[in-house]
Amino acid sequence: MAFLSPSERQYPVSVAPMMDRTDRHFRYFMRQITQQTLLYTEMVTSAAILNGDRHHLLDFSAIEKPLVLQVGGDNPQDLAECARIATDWGYDEINLNVGCPSSRVQEGHFGACLMAKPERVAACVEAMRQATDLPVSVKHRIGIDECDLYDDMAHFVQTVAAAGCQIFSVHARKAWLQGLSPKENRDIPPLRYKDVHRLKQAFPHLWIEINGGFTQLFQVQEQLQAVDAVMIGRAAYDNPYLFATVDREFYGRKTLVPSRLQVAKAMMVYLDRWKSKGLLKPHAITRHMLQLFSGQPGSRAWKRTLTEQGCRPEAGPEIIAKALEEVLATAATVSLPP
Repeated sequence: MAFLSPSERQYPVSVAPMMDRTDRHFRYFMRQITQQTLLYTEMVTSAAILNGDRHHLLDFSAIEKPLVLQVGGDNPQDLAECARIATDWGYDEINLNVGCPSSRVQEGHFGACLMAKPERVAACVEAMRQATDLPVSVKHRIGIDECDLYDDMAHFVQTVAAAGCQIFSVHARKAWLQGLSPKENRDIPPLRYKDVHRLKQAFPHLWIEINGGFTQLFQVQEQLQAVDAVMIGRAAYDNPYLFATVDREFYGRKTLVPSRLQVAKAMMVYLDRWKSKGLLKPHAITRHMLQLFSGQPGSRAWKRTLTEQGCRPEAGPEIIAKALEEVLATAATVSLPP
């Protein structure tokens, strides 16, 4: 694969891969808000890709691109085959998960526990790079357990970079493999942004992306003074409309900022399309839309209507229309003079 310098990469903002969240319906929803932000799949294990229903696991709509497939695994040969499959499927990049601390992932000997095995990660990356022309990236923590000094992380990155990885997304919290749940590992270990900034200074030729705790776009602007990109996780799900101006502010696009109403109407068409296929319950789509009106008048009614009606298998796009009516009625009441 040709050398990819930081100046050639075009994605200063991304939405983090999140289990049970960044599925194809959420990604389609986000594309109604931002067309340029780099999106990721949920983590898919190499075993699932090789042995499971690939169409269910890997299919996506063209509108979701640019799109990265995140894979979990520790077997170089298996991951190389996954890289070939990702290439054939049309993904833009393949990412190796070295950050998830869940017990299930640890039992499979991958995820965050691989930070203790940088040579193994390097072997995986090398095998994947030999199997595809796609960029191969790694998402990892700043450390795990007692192996959490800056020098430990720098050694990990140096070892993996020597195998050809040039893109590192760094979650700026360490992970405790025992004693904390995955949720607690997202909140309790302190954020150490300076360690990630130091990493970029030490490896200026690598693309270093920072992840962890970002909820506002001004924070992204600040971080881009020290690193190449910023990855936003939970805030993208809790306040998706945060991304409405990202294309203009960070990608230089002159496109109009979509309104929440336009986004909702686009999702009505999308839900109707899936309903006509008879393949899923409306909730599979509407659950991702609950925070579209976060912080706005009518948000509570919007969420209540989608939650109550989305579980009805016979429901269709009319539930989104009904929820919009609730929002508009509330907004009209709020805007009335006393």
